[in-house]
Amino acid sequence: MTLSASLSHVVLVITAAVLFYVALTDFKEFKIRNEFIVVLAGLFVVHALLSGRWVSAHWNLAFAALMFCVMLYFYGQNLMGGGDVKILTVGFLWVGFRCALPFAVLLAIFAALHVVAARFGWAQVQQVGDKKRIPLAPSIAGA
Repeated sequence: MTLSASLSHVVLVITAAVLFYVALTDFKEFKIRNEFIVVLAGLFVVHALLSGRWVSAHWNLAFAALMFCVMLYFYGQNLMGGGDVKILTVGFLWVGFRCALPFAVLLAIFAALHVVAARFGWAQVQQVGDKKRIPLAPSIAGA
């Protein structure tokens, strides 16, 4: 195993730790700080350079930009929070088009489990007008 391959694994561990912290913060406070979004995007660039994924990274970037535009519509309709749009954009940057379907399936499973937990009162919800919202970052981090 080369040094860059070993370092790319270290970047993945750091990314997992940052994702865990972001998920925990969103779970408790319903907030995702912009600094962590920048860190996660930067870690993608570092990982792409170290692992050799930089060759196809432009497709990941294009897919993330496309998904960002789609999610802006839902944000404009007040169906998604701004933090959810940010963290999902970075999530799609990391998974790319090739792994988007497994990511979406896992995201749906984890979000459904979170909704069930919220219904039973095991997880906190945010009341916004007549609607209840759950934090999405824990489900995204799990997926």
